[in-house]
Amino acid sequence: MELSAYAQGGCRLLGDPRRLSRRAYAALLRAAFRGVLQPHGGVADPELSDVDPAVLKQCHAAAAACILEAGRQRADRAALSACLEECKLDRERIEQFCTEYQKNREALEELLGSIGRAPPHVTDVSWRLAYRIQTHELHRAYQPTYLLTLSTENSDTGAQPDLSFSCTMEQLQAGGKGRICCATLLVMVFIEVVK
Repeated sequence: MELSAYAQGGCRLLGDPRRLSRRAYAALLRAAFRGVLQPHGGVADPELSDVDPAVLKQCHAAAAACILEAGRQRADRAALSACLEECKLDRERIEQFCTEYQKNREALEELLGSIGRAPPHVTDVSWRLAYRIQTHELHRAYQPTYLLTLSTENSDTGAQPDLSFSCTMEQLQAGGKGRICCATLLVMVFIEVVK
């Protein structure tokens, strides 16, 4: 399993008993699994009130990244233990992480399987130009706005959700100068499909 440098740093903080007590570690681990498996699973837990918010944020992100990567690769206990040992977690914390992972493994694999294998792709674009003459305060605006509708198709589900948004001429030109526009559109389409 490979984790980013930020996630590895967060995992090292997870293993530091000076930063996270055993109770705080267990609470953070439960919160991370809850955050991954439930749409609005928060980190609110009285055991975590004494933890520095910056450390808590990085540790939660690292735990979530490790959980998702393990689920994506269908990692077994040995692979997960090896990854956590590289991040300097002690044997007890590794065992606790692996136990919690095994307990939630089926739900995690089901969640990851429901996302699909391929992102949606754009099949059609329709647009129109709306010209705004006055603002709501009756000031003159003379501002053109483009209303775009992207028709997408997801090859896994066959669903064809439409994504509509508006942008000004400046936003359209700024996005067209690089790959930013394409990446932004793909992210917007993906978010809309996941909803």
